[in-house]
Amino acid sequence: MNRHTKFILFLLSFAVNFGWAQNRVTFNATNAPFSEFVKSVEEKTPYIFYYNPKWTDSLTVTLSVADADLKEVLTEVLKPTDLNFAIALDNNVFITKVKTLLTSLPKGVIPKNNFEATEDDFDAASFDKKVKKAAGEETKIYVLGTKSGGLTGSATVTGYVRVAATGEPLPGVSVFLPDPLIGVSTDALGQYSLTLPKGKRVITIQSVGLKTTTRTLMLYGDGKLDVELEDEITALNDVVVSSEQEAAVTGLQMGKEKLDIRSMKQMPLALGETDVMKVVLTLPGVQTVGEGTNGLNVRGGASNQNLILFNGATVYNPSHLFGFFSTFNPDVLKNLELYKSGFEANLGGRLSSVLEVTSREGNLKKFTATGGISPITGRLTLEGPIIKGRTSFLLSGRSTYSDWILKKLKNAEFNNSTASFYDVNLNIGHKIDDNNHVTLSAYTSQDEFKLNTDTLYGYSDRNAALKWAHRFNQKLFGELTTTVSEYQFSMASEGNAINAFGLDYSVRQYQAKADFNYILNQRHTLHGGVSSILYDLKPGSYLPRGEKSLVIPDVLEGEKGLESAVYVGDNIEVNPKLSLYVGIRYSHFSYLGPKQVFQYKDGASVEVNNIVDTIQYSTGMIKTYQGPEPRVNARYMLSKNSSLKFSYGRTRQYIQMLSNNTAIAPTDIWKLSDQYIKPQIGDQFSIGWFKNWGVFELSAETYYKFISQATDYQNGAVLIRNHHLETDVLNAKGKSYGAEFMIQKSAGRLNGWISYTYSRSFLKSQSQFEIEMVNKGKYYPSNFDKPHAVNVISNYKFNRRVNISLNLTYSTGRPITLPLAKFELDGVSRLIYSDRNAYRVPDYFRTDLSINIEGNHKIKKLAHSSWTVAVYNLTGRRNAYSVFFVSQNNKINGYKLSVFGQAIPTLTYNFRM
Repeated sequence: MNRHTKFILFLLSFAVNFGWAQNRVTFNATNAPFSEFVKSVEEKTPYIFYYNPKWTDSLTVTLSVADADLKEVLTEVLKPTDLNFAIALDNNVFITKVKTLLTSLPKGVIPKNNFEATEDDFDAASFDKKVKKAAGEETKIYVLGTKSGGLTGSATVTGYVRVAATGEPLPGVSVFLPDPLIGVSTDALGQYSLTLPKGKRVITIQSVGLKTTTRTLMLYGDGKLDVELEDEITALNDVVVSSEQEAAVTGLQMGKEKLDIRSMKQMPLALGETDVMKVVLTLPGVQTVGEGTNGLNVRGGASNQNLILFNGATVYNPSHLFGFFSTFNPDVLKNLELYKSGFEANLGGRLSSVLEVTSREGNLKKFTATGGISPITGRLTLEGPIIKGRTSFLLSGRSTYSDWILKKLKNAEFNNSTASFYDVNLNIGHKIDDNNHVTLSAYTSQDEFKLNTDTLYGYSDRNAALKWAHRFNQKLFGELTTTVSEYQFSMASEGNAINAFGLDYSVRQYQAKADFNYILNQRHTLHGGVSSILYDLKPGSYLPRGEKSLVIPDVLEGEKGLESAVYVGDNIEVNPKLSLYVGIRYSHFSYLGPKQVFQYKDGASVEVNNIVDTIQYSTGMIKTYQGPEPRVNARYMLSKNSSLKFSYGRTRQYIQMLSNNTAIAPTDIWKLSDQYIKPQIGDQFSIGWFKNWGVFELSAETYYKFISQATDYQNGAVLIRNHHLETDVLNAKGKSYGAEFMIQKSAGRLNGWISYTYSRSFLKSQSQFEIEMVNKGKYYPSNFDKPHAVNVISNYKFNRRVNISLNLTYSTGRPITLPLAKFELDGVSRLIYSDRNAYRVPDYFRTDLSINIEGNHKIKKLAHSSWTVAVYNLTGRRNAYSVFFVSQNNKINGYKLSVFGQAIPTLTYNFRM
């Protein structure tokens, strides 16, 4: 060590021990509160005081000093008390009840345990860097702003929340101060802006599937705090679905479920493939008409009344392989949220629910690979940085080898069948800077199948989304989204050259949407935006296949429509107990030309025999519908752990799915509202009670929903290749009501949830014409009226590597129409049927079991793997999907159709590199 270095160290030592002139204290007051003395010292010197105000609330200071040493001053001021003080090297002053407090570690000592300051020692603590590092992020105190800002008023904390392992931004993360309750959620960039009272504050950062963490802040002014969340290692064994207990009670939103993608993979499902849509069906208020289908019936609504979004793009058919698999590859998913009620103004276009599915963008830090093999499918996902820390990619593929299996079977019927699908996901994310983020996502899939026939069915889903998220400042955030979605199906038969045909149908939509969030102040957060969708439908083309085909070409005229909306809403914190959301959405729809429109005889029913004229419209508006959609949500805190919530919302739906099938089928068609088929309008009222009780979460919700201009069908309706669909479609009234109860245990060796749903759904078709009425104009159960449903989802953790899941599902059978009598007319046997949906198929019950076995948890290994052994329908119960009747030897015989009539065992291997 040279002389210059020694001299500098001597000066630094002198400065620390004796203080520079500007660190000395000047104070002159009589009987001044101790807090006034501290404020004066902090304003005039670099010193920062940490102490418990309770200890000094009666202490007054009478002192007159100029340029005095702080140690001597504090010794004099604290002499009448039992308090002591310590001054650290970084000018932090601790007032304590401890006789001797070390402000630094002795040389060579390394802390073996984390140290946490408590109020019994001192109100706030600051440790040297080694102690901070050992104690971890949660024991640090982050000082934001400068002391000159004082401790009165409020300050705004902003920052980003990202995944620690991948660097991906985390939208929808809850960042909140528990008491008094003040909270926000991160935006699409993973950024938050939280305004808090100044002083010492401990905020909580919480997200499904990731470790909840806290940060201790000393707020003197505005500042920035970035947070990285770690994976919750035990989540797979502890929690299957989490609705975020704090948000479930304190949040304004009701009727919302948020799913943990990682944990869903432990649920036992058919054919060994994780299916997020099947997990959604275990939630209260959500049912389906039968086994092996992906159509959701939410709170008594039809399956077409659900808006399903994948990265913001609409998905029209969310299923593969007859509904046994969902569109969504679980390996690429980040977040899945289901809204059953309480829609905010930015959500619209469907009556029953909105299911938002978001995929990951890819790992920003390193290259990884994940995948799995089940009895009939295989999948592989690759991801990693293109530009480390800024640009990432994710490429995933999934396919079935069921065709290969069918060909290996000896049964000729199976040999002559085919069933296959594939899907591909590509995501790219790029961080331009701290305020701009761009994401591109694309999805494509293809299904083909035929079952011992010469008719080949095929359908495909394609969509793409481009998003640009931009933060203008700490209070204003915007997101611009453009999407394109396309669904098409086809049928082709070439077994008989003379009758060979090809049938094609498609629906395509283009959407542009701009959303803005503005934090007006601590009590008001505004949300607004505009949206526009252009629909382009090709209702069908029936064309000959091959030169020998005698099929007459039949091409239906296309349809176009433009749906637009403008919306605004305000989250209002009235007081700590009461919060409100008030929003308004105004939607507008135009049915566009060119189009040929049939005119029917005045005063007569809408049927083919009453067509009197045809009007040919060129480009432009043919028919327009519009109207306001008010939305109101309210939350009142009964206590710290329980609340009451209320919501009302009106929604309009301008596109309908027409189907003769009870469940979603590939040949279902979509139809825009026109002069005859009007848009559906729904009004829903909901009220709910929510409570956290230790590790238990309780909820009870009840609702009533009115629907006007719902779609129903004439008996024997023909929907495919129908040039005048309005003659087979009826405008009906609907109503549904019910109650939902759920108790969830989210921690411990035994965890899971039990849900019960009571739900009724009715329709009524009234008209002055008998042909347009069903059941004489009286209410009748809809196809998806299933009054009772119970789900028990349980998981038991033996240790960190082995857990077992047992799931029980029960529901009332769906309504059906049965033949009651037979008569002969002109020598032909005919049937007399009951009123529509007057009977039911037998009740549904199923038990599923799975065992999940993880590999060892060594950090450094080539691949982390797991095995899942599952049995779907453990008891082998033959649940009736439908009941049908066949005329055999002049007799009408009834049969029950079961999809899974026996137990189905599966073995699945998963890996992650």
